[in-house]
Amino acid sequence: MLRLPLFFRLAAVAALGLAPGWALAQKTPRAPKPALPPVVAKALARAQVPVEAVTLLVMDASGKQPPRLDYRSSVPMNPASVMKLVTTYAALDVLGPAYTWNTRVLMDGSLSDGLLSGNLVVRGGGDPKMVVERLQALLAQVQASGVKVIRGDIVLDRSAFQAATADAGEFDGEPLRPYNAQPDALLINFKSLVLRFTPDLASGRALVHTEPPMAGLMVDDSVPLARVARCGDWRSELQTSLDNPNRIQFAGSYSSACGERVWPMAYAEPATFAARAIEGSWRALGGLLTGKVRDASAAELVTLRTRGTLSGEKAPLRLDTPSLPLRDIVRDVNKFSNNVMAQHLFLTLGRHAQPGDNPQGTPEAGRAALAIWWKKTLPRHDAPVMDNGSGLSRIERISAASLAAMLQVAAQSRVAQDFVDSLPVAGVDATMRERAKAVTGQAFMKTGSLRDVTAVAGYANGAGGTRYIVVGIINHPNAGAARPALDALIQWAVQER
Repeated sequence: MLRLPLFFRLAAVAALGLAPGWALAQKTPRAPKPALPPVVAKALARAQVPVEAVTLLVMDASGKQPPRLDYRSSVPMNPASVMKLVTTYAALDVLGPAYTWNTRVLMDGSLSDGLLSGNLVVRGGGDPKMVVERLQALLAQVQASGVKVIRGDIVLDRSAFQAATADAGEFDGEPLRPYNAQPDALLINFKSLVLRFTPDLASGRALVHTEPPMAGLMVDDSVPLARVARCGDWRSELQTSLDNPNRIQFAGSYSSACGERVWPMAYAEPATFAARAIEGSWRALGGLLTGKVRDASAAELVTLRTRGTLSGEKAPLRLDTPSLPLRDIVRDVNKFSNNVMAQHLFLTLGRHAQPGDNPQGTPEAGRAALAIWWKKTLPRHDAPVMDNGSGLSRIERISAASLAAMLQVAAQSRVAQDFVDSLPVAGVDATMRERAKAVTGQAFMKTGSLRDVTAVAGYANGAGGTRYIVVGIINHPNAGAARPALDALIQWAVQER
């Protein structure tokens, strides 16, 4: 388990009612510990999680009543993906629910009879959800505007965000997991390939379809069907070779009993994903390209700005494609706990806060922007320790008291409905579909899970009509086994026992 810095360990000691040594010598009386709800205490005991590893808070969302339960709420804890609540509410509050990101295509050259003599520039604006369908619709629009052949290059401008420097596998050694995708100003399909396997009994093989089409990547178009019609660990049975960015091969087999299955996976060479996907899609749509798809150099970007090309003022062709509105993006972030989308919000907040014509979203700017926003919005509450804003971090920290205070402010804000609508509903959808079914439809909770961490936070409608804020965070090696304790906490809040 991660060892907390000295400041946090001292805070934890204080929250447990254990005075420093000098105070113990004076026999300072301890404050009585609040009793945990029996159903919660029993679930923690079954999971072998000590109460000292838990922080719980249940309070009236209006703030008119004292908390129903307040246990170690001032202790900073790792909240895992529950930290996305801070990032998404800050984004809604600062940028507004209708905010959009823009992807721009510009022609840097002359066009005659469908032939572009020069380059096509694709300028990323940080769209968190430029999926395959939207990318191909944009490129089809370019072709419909008259560009059929590019005698030059497709040049990518990804300068809106600082280039990611972290190794995709740095967090947990799983670089090919889609949740480890790094942010990118020109993020295409979350930098993920999607392989679809469809059994074809007549040929004795499963057909393989790949999206998006990737320039320079060969994928086996089929795999033999297994002799035994049993669907087990079908991904392992494929014996897939994924390390080569130019080739994906299958040495195993696929069972027809699995039916059609989809396998999303991160690409082995994420830095080239956008270039390969754009070239592959351009050619798949019938477009021709004599050059290559490449990133613009810093000097080239300066020239394009100086000439007025990037702004579109002096470009012969300019096509702008806005993203989905922020309210929709926030729903995806919170309901499905999408890490890279959350990091895009975080970087966008940093970019938005900077002056000048060409601000850049960086982690440092994101942390600074969140700190300023928190101080302005919640000046009397301890600010969270932010890393990347997604919760996919071992250093992010927030106390239940601070998180609950933010949820209280959010519930009374102009964006309250958009924020609450983004949360998974107990027993109904997303990450809460199979949880807290005893109170189906009555709790709206963001979940969080890492090794040694499980957490929930959100709102619950009490049986008597009161809306409660519920926060529960567990930091312990057995945290995963203690999820029933947090579900019991939600149920306890709704049933008002």
